[in-house]
Amino acid sequence: MKILALNLYYPPDTAATAKMAAAFLEPLAAKHDVTLICGRPSYDPVERRTWRLWQTERRNGVNVIRVGSTDYPRTQMARRVLNYLSYLALSGPQALLVRCDVVLAMTDPPFEGIAGAFVAMLKHKPLVYNIRDLYPDMALGGSIVEPGLLARVWEKLHRWALHRAARVIVLGEDMKARIVAKGVDPERVVIVRDGVETAPALDSSAVPEFDNEVIAAIRAGFRFVLLHAGNLGFYGAWETLLAAAHELEGDGVELVFVGDGAQRAHLELAAAGATNVRFLPFFPANKVASVLAAADAQIVTIKRGLEGVVVPSKIYGILAAGRPIVAVAPTQTDAAALGLRDGFGVASDPDKPAELVAIVRALLADPAKLTAMGLAARAAASQYARANEIRKFVQILEDAKQS
Repeated sequence: MKILALNLYYPPDTAATAKMAAAFLEPLAAKHDVTLICGRPSYDPVERRTWRLWQTERRNGVNVIRVGSTDYPRTQMARRVLNYLSYLALSGPQALLVRCDVVLAMTDPPFEGIAGAFVAMLKHKPLVYNIRDLYPDMALGGSIVEPGLLARVWEKLHRWALHRAARVIVLGEDMKARIVAKGVDPERVVIVRDGVETAPALDSSAVPEFDNEVIAAIRAGFRFVLLHAGNLGFYGAWETLLAAAHELEGDGVELVFVGDGAQRAHLELAAAGATNVRFLPFFPANKVASVLAAADAQIVTIKRGLEGVVVPSKIYGILAAGRPIVAVAPTQTDAAALGLRDGFGVASDPDKPAELVAIVRALLADPAKLTAMGLAARAAASQYARANEIRKFVQILEDAKQS
C-alpha cells in the first residue's frame, strides 16, 4: 500500500510531533510504501538544511520529501507563521504529484488537517486524520486567536475535514468526546495513544541506573519535589501551580519546571522572589529517566476549557518511570481520569490552588500512598506499550484503503 503522510515537522526537528511521526511512520514503512512531505527543519533541529525548492532523503525506510519552506526559529511566533504558510504553499502541489492509496494528515501546521482533506479530495483518496492537538479549539482556548470571523471560518473548514475523513485518530477518550460532539460518527473516531516506548518489567528486582548529579540538581535539598517536565505553553493552569507553591513554601515543597515554551518568561516573572520555585532547561534525552525519577510526583496540567484539546503524551513516560501523577486538570481529561481509575494519580481542580495544596499535604503525610501510586504507575505502563498502539495505527491505515 502507498501512503502519503503530511506534517511540517520531522527529525531532525525535535518537536514532539516530529518524534511521534517518526515513531509511527517508521514501523509503518516496514510494511508499506510511506512517503512523507515535510518542511525544512526549524523546531530546535539538531541539524539544518540548505534551501532548495524540494529535496529527498530516506530515513529508516520512510521516503522523505522536504519542501523549501522558511526555517525561522519556533520562538519567533510571527515569523513561524511564514514557516506554516510557505510549507502549505509548497507541499500542496508536491502532494498532488505523489501516487498513493491513502492520505495521512497530522496537525502541524495547525490547519494541516484541512489541507490534507483538500489533497485527498483532489486525489480521490481516503483521508486518515491523525489529530495531535485539536485546532482551532486550542488556539481559542489558549487566547492565541480571538473569537471572530477567522475562528468561525476555521472551525467550519475543520468540521468539513473531520466529516470527510475515513478515520480520525485521536490520543484519548477526552479528545474523542470533543470530536464526537462536533457531529462526527463515533465509529470513525479511533483512539491510538502515544504509549510507552519500552514498558518496564514488573519485576522490581531490576534497578534502573540514574544520574545522581541530575537528581541532586533537581531536588536541591528539598523534602518533597513536584516537577513539571515539558513545554510551558498556553494550555497549563500555571497560576494555580504558582499560587499553590507559595502556600507550600513552609512545608519544604519545591516546584520545578524543566523545559521551555511561550509562557516561560511570564512564569519566571510571576515566580520572582519565590524560594521554592525553580526553572531548569531541558536535559539531554539520555537523562530524561533521571529527570523523571528525581521528583516525588510529576505534574500534568491542563487548564479548564482545553479538555480533549491537548492530551499530554508525557503521561506514558511518567508511568514507565514509576512516578505518581498529580493532575492539575479537569477530571474528564485522560490526564486525571486514567490516574484516578488505575490508582497512579490524584486530580486537582485547575482553578483552585487550595485544593492542590490540600492534595500535596495529604501525600506528604502518607508516604505509603505515594509508594503505592508509584507501583500502580509501573503496572499501568504495561497497558500502554507503544508496540501495541503502532499495530492499531497500521491496521487503521490498512482498513482506510477499503473505505
